[in-house]
Amino acid sequence: MYSDRRGLRFRFDASAELAPKDSPNETVPGHVKELSLQGCFVETSAAFSAQRLVRVKIFDSQESFEAEAVVLYVRPSGLGLVFREFAPESAAILQNWMIKALDSEMAPL
Repeated sequence: MYSDRRGLRFRFDASAELAPKDSPNETVPGHVKELSLQGCFVETSAAFSAQRLVRVKIFDSQESFEAEAVVLYVRPSGLGLVFREFAPESAAILQNWMIKALDSEMAPL
């Protein structure tokens, strides 16, 4: 678990797809490594610039979360995304993932 001025972030391990907002059929693969209620870090070789609007879809077991996001920062290994807009169904899935992540972080060794 990480804490910063934007809230709690958790280690997370899930597949993802990214696409430019203006070209939703041009998806590129990624892998989510950190997750929060506000955004995520996606390992990817995609070359999106900071402030670019993207669609992100995250897959974990039988569920998927989809959101419009903004590229907050770019690193050699991937992108930091801030979620802008998502459906209520996706909000429920994200909250469930965060509860599971918190539970696993707090579980005794």
